[in-house]
Amino acid sequence: MFVHDFNPILVDIGPISIRWYSLAYIFGILLGLYYGKYLIKNLSTKIKVSEKNLDDYLIWAVIGIVLGGRIGYVFFYNFTYYFENPVEILKIWNGGMSFHGGLIGIILSSFLFSKKNDISFWSLTDLIACISPIGIFFGRIANFINAELVGKVSNLPWSFIFPQYDQLPRHPSQIYEALLEGLLLFIIINLLIRKTNIPTGYLSILFLILYSTFRVIGEIFREPDQQLGYLFFGISMGSILSIITIMIASIFVFFFNKK
Repeated sequence: MFVHDFNPILVDIGPISIRWYSLAYIFGILLGLYYGKYLIKNLSTKIKVSEKNLDDYLIWAVIGIVLGGRIGYVFFYNFTYYFENPVEILKIWNGGMSFHGGLIGIILSSFLFSKKNDISFWSLTDLIACISPIGIFFGRIANFINAELVGKVSNLPWSFIFPQYDQLPRHPSQIYEALLEGLLLFIIINLLIRKTNIPTGYLSILFLILYSTFRVIGEIFREPDQQLGYLFFGISMGSILSIITIMIASIFVFFFNKK
């Protein structure tokens, strides 16, 4: 059994603080950019996106992720608090990003970018599906360092006590999700991109289904958000949004197969 004593601030110099949470986003985006270029060079017959397209797309992706993730968290998870304290919305370094909000943001930014640059939307999102688990992995590790999204009480030998939360040993659910939604999802998607019989667009849909499935599994070991608790039928908000995502993705599979 371990005690969580990580400092969420890496460097604190007067008014300037460098937080692990911010670095997780920076590293995730930069590593994703470099890995995306690697895929473009080595899988040019599968990915109809140029390196220049990816460079130009970077700022669009950052805007979509940050704005979508933050706005999604505000509306899905803590609307009342942020409505009463609107200035707190800007303090993203304190945590509070919604994957599903970021997903909506990245879909919108990808659609607009693909139209503006006359490239295939589905080819672009397939590339994003290959590199996104990198950012998700680092994001979950940052959740762990921040001691947020803690797990349920557990007596397993790898349990952690999060003193900022309480003195009970808990599942390190952030690590579970990093391994499922980050590492395992990365392996599966990047193995499939190399198969010649995967039609354009299927990886994007499969990414949504697999991420959402892994998220529902991860939510089993995770405490629900304190301000929300469990919602319908004892299901957390994260699980509800993931189930909705699976349903929407399944509709796309139906239309792809029909086409």
